[in-house]
Amino acid sequence: MKQTYRRDYNTIGGKMLAALALMSVIPYLLLFYLYVIGKISIPETIILYFPVILISTITGYSLIRRSADNVFYLSKETQLAENGEKSELIQIQADRELNEIATHFNSLIGRLDKMKRKNQEQATQLMVYSRDLALSYQKTKQEEELRNRLSRYVGNNLVEKLIDLKGGGLVDTERRQVTVLFADIRSFTTIAESMTAEDVVLMLNQYFSVMVDIIFKNNGLLDKFVGDQLIAVFGLVDASGNAAENAIRTAIEMQEATEEMMKKRLQANLELFEAGIGINTGNAIIGNIGSSNRMDYTVIGDSVNVAARLEEMAIGGEIIIGEQTFLDNPGEFNIESRGEVYVKNKMEPVVCYNVIRD
Repeated sequence: MKQTYRRDYNTIGGKMLAALALMSVIPYLLLFYLYVIGKISIPETIILYFPVILISTITGYSLIRRSADNVFYLSKETQLAENGEKSELIQIQADRELNEIATHFNSLIGRLDKMKRKNQEQATQLMVYSRDLALSYQKTKQEEELRNRLSRYVGNNLVEKLIDLKGGGLVDTERRQVTVLFADIRSFTTIAESMTAEDVVLMLNQYFSVMVDIIFKNNGLLDKFVGDQLIAVFGLVDASGNAAENAIRTAIEMQEATEEMMKKRLQANLELFEAGIGINTGNAIIGNIGSSNRMDYTVIGDSVNVAARLEEMAIGGEIIIGEQTFLDNPGEFNIESRGEVYVKNKMEPVVCYNVIRD
């Protein structure tokens, strides 16, 4: 809605008209009245006229000067507010236009202050969101790195369980009962001598790739590769089935997969090989072991050494398990006793069994 302004004495326009009347109109009207209507002499007119015109001029100038001073004061106050040197509202008692300008300016300053506070609040919220986003990104990155590390040891079906564990992954150091599996290619050195280095590496990569998939499928953890030998651990992570059952099933599937692989290699007229597997259950120390330059997450202990000795006893295609592994399995496998055997670095004989594959 358009606002209509009315000029009166309280406005700059009204005062300008009043000053104009006092300084220009009234003196000439008075002169005309004194000389023409009053019919007084020129000397008398001059004597009466000059004091009146002087008073009118001074009065008109005073009106204009007062308005000009108010304009200057308002300009100075708005400049201080613009420069940030003044935060209080502008207080002025002047002509109506100047009062309204000051009111509008104060209203604008108030709205700007509200917008400034709102912007500050939004900036604070953005900082909080940015911090939360950075923390979320950092956590996601850490979890992704953890997944990548874990995927080298365990299958995808166990990665999420490991991430959800307290501490965000595998325990640092612990002593617990686990089942350890050793698998080794028989007469590997002799076989490798008749092959090129590239063919040996290709053969091992193909073999290990299949074996590791079987370990992961049965909830096992890959400990390490040592030449043509691999070591797996079961029972370190809570999973379906017990550790002994998972390890025996893994060994059976590994031998079956090796036989299938040899059928294909035979058709391709490539070198053939067999693997022996040993499994043992017992207490072991699990943790990061090594030097400051190189650490491996592995298992050590007497039960691990026994598993290695049982693997050395196994001929190609054979699976030998220790007594505790036999006792812990649910009894669904075809197993026959092998009796007591003496192994390296053990004073007492070790009771072991053969797993018979159908």
